[in-house]
Amino acid sequence: WDPTSPAFLLDGINGKTLVIPTAFCGWRGEALDEKTPLLRASDALSTQAVRLLKILGSHATRVNTTVGPEQEYFLIDREFYLQRPDLINAGRSLFGSKPPKGQEMEDHYFGSIRPRILAFMADVEQECYKLGIPIKTRHNEVAPAQFEVAPIFEGSNVACDHNLQVMETFRQVANKHGLQALFHEKPFAGVNGSGKHNNWSMATDKGENLLEPGHTPEENAQFLVMLSVVIRAVNKWGKLLRVGIAHSGNDHRLGANEAPPAIISVYLGDKLADVVDGLIKGKKGASRSGGTLDIGVQALPNLPQDASDRNRTSPFAFTGNKFEFRAVGSSQNIAKPNTYLNLAVAESLDYVAGELEKRLAKKKSLHDAINEVVEAVLEENVRVVFNGDNYSKEWHAEAEKRGLPNFRNTVDALTVLGDKDVVELFKKYKVLTAEEVAARQTIAYETYCKTINIEALLTATIAKQQILPSALGYQKNLADTIVASKAALKSAPTGAAEELLTEVGELTAKLATAIQGLEKAHEKADDHHGDPDAHAKAFRDKVIPAMGEVRAAADALESCVDDKLWPLPKYRELLFVY
Repeated sequence: WDPTSPAFLLDGINGKTLVIPTAFCGWRGEALDEKTPLLRASDALSTQAVRLLKILGSHATRVNTTVGPEQEYFLIDREFYLQRPDLINAGRSLFGSKPPKGQEMEDHYFGSIRPRILAFMADVEQECYKLGIPIKTRHNEVAPAQFEVAPIFEGSNVACDHNLQVMETFRQVANKHGLQALFHEKPFAGVNGSGKHNNWSMATDKGENLLEPGHTPEENAQFLVMLSVVIRAVNKWGKLLRVGIAHSGNDHRLGANEAPPAIISVYLGDKLADVVDGLIKGKKGASRSGGTLDIGVQALPNLPQDASDRNRTSPFAFTGNKFEFRAVGSSQNIAKPNTYLNLAVAESLDYVAGELEKRLAKKKSLHDAINEVVEAVLEENVRVVFNGDNYSKEWHAEAEKRGLPNFRNTVDALTVLGDKDVVELFKKYKVLTAEEVAARQTIAYETYCKTINIEALLTATIAKQQILPSALGYQKNLADTIVASKAALKSAPTGAAEELLTEVGELTAKLATAIQGLEKAHEKADDHHGDPDAHAKAFRDKVIPAMGEVRAAADALESCVDDKLWPLPKYRELLFVY
């Protein structure tokens, strides 16, 4: 029983059930869940943060990490959902050609919330309030049928539990409204996928946010120390943060136009970047004031302009008084990325506290010790700071020059859990033992393989049992039409039908060949069963491309086969009829 996360009553059809947030462990104390490592990492961070704050003159006795996870999701009509075996079993559409209208007009993002969706949101908020979940905002997202909700910040452990409850509550309430909530990172190709922006900070038991810069951050010694701690943590342990958000669903999303790339970097904004640059050069550092925003309309008042700004392409961006870890996937349990983030910061707090203690032992003043350590830490780790366009080819080339890791997919990222320094990091701060780390790596490989295996079997089954018969049926209709037209009138023009028959015939043959190729690739991949790494690589390198070939042929057929014969609801219905 985890006493730090509130138990709650769950309303059911036959009464109420007491639900108790619980940590699960093995017979010898091994962590079998995501909650236990998070609690361990939070304790490690608090211990090192209190030690550092004591050096800085603070009387805090506990430092908690706070999290506000923005949750993106899709809502579609449940009747369409039940006609899509891929959505039911894989959580994403394995087929679907691009609709005539997608998200290019941005009209959903800036449009009003439809009455049916608003009714769902009102009900789901009421259910969340009953559970003590502090939902604060709701709005449309960029893709059609996509939405977002965000809570007030809470302690990371409670925030993780609440976020899991949010997803489950959304699913249940959506069904009551004849809707289906989808949390997969990329349920529909060609439009934005969904993330879970993990807004993270540190706060003392006195209520002080340690990442609050104030109006003059260049004069805020405590903030500058904490800023340097986080920058160092991301630079030194960026590969650990990357593996924390690695799973097959996120592979579809990272690096696209709605999510940051797999290269973990820090965005500071021009204001803080100037301060950091000045500190590295041994100067005080400049601080930009916001000024005034003049709208240019006489009836509207002038507004104070925020000196900070945002970068939606950055995976780890400073946004006012917190860092926004934007690379977290929408379906994830956020306990894992927060565990890894807390652990990385704990090690960095330990390092910076140790460097300050060394200098103070040599009778240096606290002021001089802070200046030396902050300058040295920032100079050593500034390579991870990037304020530009993370999507650009230039940044990828620059990141490689800087030596920043770039694990482009889950299989590559999972190798990190076998790195000696990572295993030692988990052991040193008693977050996970070497055996627990190894178990998690194996489980992650197996989860990846099982996920792709399900998707591959679904792709082959749907293509063979639904799409191929529809294409053959349409092919027969066309042939019958041509024969009947020529029999009725020898000079009947049948050129259009013949051209279409040829196109459908070629695509149908291509689909049949692609299905056979997928089945062979899947069979060969299973030859590696028992070797998690090789098995995962076979699925990544052979099975996924073979699935793509099947989809390409099927999607091409969708654009020319008679709509009445097509067996699956199309994107134009899924994304716009709800």
